[in-house]
Amino acid sequence: MANIKDLKKKIKSTKSTLKTTTAMKLVSAAKLGKAQQRITNLKPYAKELETTIKTVSALAKDYSHKYLESNEENKQAYLLVISADKGLCGGYNSGLSKKVKAFIANNSEYDFKLFYIGKKVRDVIKNDYNSAKTFTFLKAEPNFDEIRAVADELSRAFSSGEIGKVFVAYNVFNSAISFTPTVNQVLPLGLDSTEVEQLQQDFPFDFKYEPSAESILDTLVPEVYINTVYTAMLDAIAAEHGSRMAAMENATKNSKEMIRKLTLKMNKLRQAAITTELIEVVSGAESLNG
Repeated sequence: MANIKDLKKKIKSTKSTLKTTTAMKLVSAAKLGKAQQRITNLKPYAKELETTIKTVSALAKDYSHKYLESNEENKQAYLLVISADKGLCGGYNSGLSKKVKAFIANNSEYDFKLFYIGKKVRDVIKNDYNSAKTFTFLKAEPNFDEIRAVADELSRAFSSGEIGKVFVAYNVFNSAISFTPTVNQVLPLGLDSTEVEQLQQDFPFDFKYEPSAESILDTLVPEVYINTVYTAMLDAIAAEHGSRMAAMENATKNSKEMIRKLTLKMNKLRQAAITTELIEVVSGAESLNG
């Protein structure tokens, strides 16, 4: 049974933990605010750009682009896994690693080569799959140009015909306390035949382009791909900060509850010790009077 001295040590240690978790929660909350604003501002633009370019490319006569061409016979694929470099963020990394494993198992016809941003999921699965490279950056959160370089490196293998698909695994930011592990195909960008037929019915005419459909789409199609990868990165960053903030909030609550329970237990032991001493004093006095 713990004595008062041991309980004091535990209370002191827990209070130190409480200070740490509180500070981490505040830092994550501040970072989440900025990350949430970035992803909220970018998502509508990225989604509308992707929809518009896919629509125009499907309707443009005799137009083709490497990023739009599907090669189902090529079973080589790249998978970019975006996770965190640090822990203490709840199920952020573990949930994503499970999603990646399930995705690869359900698509066993493909020969995947894995690339990583962040080391936590990499450290869990790197020995189970063909792991190629971990991308590192100057700061904890990469900027647009750094993500463009990553996207270009992956797309070169697709354009050359070395691989047939490129996927990105990341956590989609839903809210400050919610995220969804997901895997999305980012190359090829083309629509399937059913979607093309539907678009042709919805738009039974051709657009006019200036200077030309080819010059416009040749510029914008790669931008759609890069923006898709960058959006995934911003999603992952916001989800990480939200998950860490929620985890530290729970840790702070647990620390406070533990301090309360330990303090109550220590006070009970102290009261019992005082009662015992009083009984001994009274018993001694009675024996002297007797």
